[in-house]
Amino acid sequence: MKSVLVVDDEKSIRDSIRRILEYEKFEVHVAEDGPSTISQVAGYPLDLVLLDIKMPGMDGLEVLQKVKETHVELPVVMISGHGTIETAVEATKRGAYDFLQKPLDRDKLLIVVRNAIDQRRLTVEYKEMKEKVEGKHAILGESPKIKELLAIVERVAPTDARVLITGENGSGKELVAKAIHRNSKRRDKPLIEVNCAAIPNELIESELFGHEKGSFTGATSQRIGKFELADGATIFLDEIGDMSSNAQAKVLRTLEEGKIERVGGNKQIDVDVRVIAATNKNVSDAIRQGHFREDLYHRLNVIPIAVPPLRERREDIPILVRAFAEDICQRDGIARKMFTDEALLKLKAMDWSGNVRELRNIVERLVIMVPENSIQEAQVDLSGGGPKTEFDDLLSLGGTFQNFKDRAEAAYIKKQLAEHGWNISRTAEALDIQRSHLYNKMKKFGLSRGDKNVS
Repeated sequence: MKSVLVVDDEKSIRDSIRRILEYEKFEVHVAEDGPSTISQVAGYPLDLVLLDIKMPGMDGLEVLQKVKETHVELPVVMISGHGTIETAVEATKRGAYDFLQKPLDRDKLLIVVRNAIDQRRLTVEYKEMKEKVEGKHAILGESPKIKELLAIVERVAPTDARVLITGENGSGKELVAKAIHRNSKRRDKPLIEVNCAAIPNELIESELFGHEKGSFTGATSQRIGKFELADGATIFLDEIGDMSSNAQAKVLRTLEEGKIERVGGNKQIDVDVRVIAATNKNVSDAIRQGHFREDLYHRLNVIPIAVPPLRERREDIPILVRAFAEDICQRDGIARKMFTDEALLKLKAMDWSGNVRELRNIVERLVIMVPENSIQEAQVDLSGGGPKTEFDDLLSLGGTFQNFKDRAEAAYIKKQLAEHGWNISRTAEALDIQRSHLYNKMKKFGLSRGDKNVS
């Protein structure tokens, strides 16, 4: 049952609205002034507030502002017998969902109430979904270095300051950039990402600034560049150390003037862009070698953030392993896998040249390849050496990643079937899937009791 708070200093109006809403199966609370409204908003899980504007003492607009300070997503519909356009505009600016005039029309009241509650539900569901998705891109860890990193992100994100993120390959520079954007004033706008290392030098300027039709061979139409797309938003220049010198000069000019010019054009276009850059290179060395402009470096390096390599925060490895394993199992429909304490200790002892990205790859390999639900120390073979197993043989067969996953899945299902005497019910239960799903998998991989090979 949805809960509505009706606020009006006139008892007859409160009672009238209460009867209408209760007849439609709403749970109704009432308040007669501002202080009691604020108290009830804090004390009840409400879905909507119907709030009179003209009240003695604290008026409705003041109450609205107080409510929105603590309950941003709670919809508030303003009601008034003396409404003006100016009042309605002011109420909307302060966060009101809608504005109704007295005397209230029953049908219109119910339509607005239901629409407001539905919008709140959709907003909450979207926020939960967004948090669930973004949770996969969270910066995980409890080490002092990660806590320090998160504290810097928290301080920097709400500003428009430029940020230069440095760190080794696979250390999580992109996650830091996304965390800054997620917590910035521009979070409702897109984060425009550009991998400078992946774009040929002859195309980087067009990619960043756009081009006019006919400006070069192959420019058959006008193109809007990334800086222009990021107007009012944030641009993430990843691997900026690989950017050509000409593009560096243009980026510097954009940062200095807040304007861009498309390739082949002569029109100055204003852009309001927050810039986050990242590189795995030693920028000081690149400057000395003449590969990177010192003036651009100083423009970008307003807030430097160094992402620590994984070997400097080994205490975070168990947290990362468990999170990666859970995510991979959910993604691929694999029964939950656990790493023993000994396996985690072995992972912590390794030197991770590829950092977090390498660790995730190893966890994915182990989750897919190890048939048991508990991954042991002996199964953690990071170097590729050690005695070969049937699963190592699968790695040597080549093909696409999907081919590899299919072979591994087939091998795992066949092993479970064999362990359960090819009893479909018991095997499906062990795999934590429906019998029909298991039958489909067996058909897909051509598995039958007489099989000797899975590949």
